[in-house]
Amino acid sequence: MTPHINALEGEIAKVVIMPGDPLRAKYIAENYLKDYKLVNTVRNIYAYTGYYNDKLVTVMASGMGMPSIGIYSYELYKFYNVEKIIRIGTCGVYTDKVKLFDVILVNNAYSDSSFAKVQNGYNDNIISASKELNNKIKETGKNNNIDLVEGTIYSSDVFYKENDNYEVLR
Repeated sequence: MTPHINALEGEIAKVVIMPGDPLRAKYIAENYLKDYKLVNTVRNIYAYTGYYNDKLVTVMASGMGMPSIGIYSYELYKFYNVEKIIRIGTCGVYTDKVKLFDVILVNNAYSDSSFAKVQNGYNDNIISASKELNNKIKETGKNNNIDLVEGTIYSSDVFYKENDNYEVLR
């Protein structure tokens, strides 16, 4: 157990799907997982482990923002031996190329946050996604007739940011 996750050893799967909203994690578990179990309730950041198509997965909320997901992802990788985290959820856009209900597959994430620098000494503003994982997501989308909009996203520590004219998704 960690200060933010009270799951016991072995209760977190190697693959974690992370929506921001704890109630979305609950919804996913109740509607898509079989034989799921609630494994975390600290700060109402719900985590459920169960089976999706015979694959053991954990669905866990990340909270809002990079500092919040930074805490949970760090603890999941370091103390629970998680191998993959797939962030899912909603977003805003700076472009009219993305429509409501589009599914975005992120190739790169651009940020002006200092989070990666402070945490790991990473000085670049762009972090690239796992090509292997993205290829699996593309294959899954194709097999399920889900169109994906691929591109670069912009993440910020600030939710309401004045005077931005970014068009990041290309």
